[in-house]
Amino acid sequence: MQSRIAFQLGQSVAPALRRTALAASTTKLAGALAFQHAQSLFSQPGSLRLYSDAKYRTIKVPHMADSITEGTLKSWAKLVGEQVEQDEEVASIETDKVDIPVNSPVGGVIRELLAKEEDTVVVGQDLFKIEEGATAEGGAAPSAPKAAEPTPSEPVATPKKSEPAAPAAPAAQPVAAPKEAPVKESKPAASASPVLFGTAERSERRVKMNRMRLRISERLKQSQNTAASLTTFNEIDMSNLIDLRKTYKDDVLKTHGVKLGYMGAFVKASTHALQAVPEVNASIDGDHLVYYDYCDVSVAVATPKGLVTPVLRNTERMSIVDVEQEIANLGKKARDNKITVEDMAGGTFTISNGGVFGSLYGTPIINMPQAAILGMHAIKERPVVVNGKIEIRPMMYVALSYDHRIIDGREAVTFLVKLKEVIEDPRRLLLSV
Repeated sequence: MQSRIAFQLGQSVAPALRRTALAASTTKLAGALAFQHAQSLFSQPGSLRLYSDAKYRTIKVPHMADSITEGTLKSWAKLVGEQVEQDEEVASIETDKVDIPVNSPVGGVIRELLAKEEDTVVVGQDLFKIEEGATAEGGAAPSAPKAAEPTPSEPVATPKKSEPAAPAAPAAQPVAAPKEAPVKESKPAASASPVLFGTAERSERRVKMNRMRLRISERLKQSQNTAASLTTFNEIDMSNLIDLRKTYKDDVLKTHGVKLGYMGAFVKASTHALQAVPEVNASIDGDHLVYYDYCDVSVAVATPKGLVTPVLRNTERMSIVDVEQEIANLGKKARDNKITVEDMAGGTFTISNGGVFGSLYGTPIINMPQAAILGMHAIKERPVVVNGKIEIRPMMYVALSYDHRIIDGREAVTFLVKLKEVIEDPRRLLLSV
């Protein structure tokens, strides 16, 4: 009896055991096949890579300057998936002074951008991720294929225009006797499109101020609110300086590779005057006056984004040609948007040349915390009295805006007189008189 029960139990359990064993073997076989397939995929050249083993690196917003802690992300030069070389620019951050390029410290492929354009980013913030040493897959996108052009041997079939069918002749109709049109009073024809004055289309645009323009606005208003600003004027006969430039400009260009302009002479003349009148080369720090024994002259340069003032350092040690070379270098950097914060840091005196734009007369605003700024203007021929006779001379108005808290009227006028003497007789620079 017991053996019969065991036999029946075995008969009922055996199919289930067979099914379980079959499922297990099927699963094992599928796993082995999947492993072999994956192994064959990753062994092929150009196949998928295991990014879990890739060397990722997170690049942060770099240190920009001691006084700059944040900026606006203006543009991405590289996008996700693009190749980047070491020290190649990836992004540009706009600050209130200059645009800071963000370069990649390593070569590789951009994998993730962690900020959007126009976002405010702070120093030390994660900016993008790069896979170090990787190569972009697929290379540059192929250009769209051009439409096949017919070869000269293949005549181009031009479709003939279908000529309209001639209209059918109208059926003969009886000719009606002409009727006389009623005579109406003639009136002038009304204009088809009358001109309505004052209805021209008018529009306006709103453009967000960039950080540099906001900073310029803030500093100019600060200057107006802080300094006891006053402006004094003088005029300069430019005849001798113009003759000097005409005589030696070709030699200077050939020898030094720089064009001889007027800014070099004005910087040196201003340096001469600053050393003669030290109150102009000073600033206020709390309840102290700071007098500088060196002359760092800021030169205003117009750029598409606003006015920048790179600094010529230690101009008391420079010649006119040295000044011209440094102005050319800084001007090129400013126009190419390559100027740095260090190029504009400091400065004890500023020169602004509105004459290059045709300005005849103006009152420049002091570049705080400096004590004064010189404004140059356009050279115009005017009748002047020379040795009791009226002569036509090339003349320039110059203006000195100064902080009356530091500089009195006597010092301001003396400064412009010293400047005028050197420009009208450049030989004084050789004798330091």
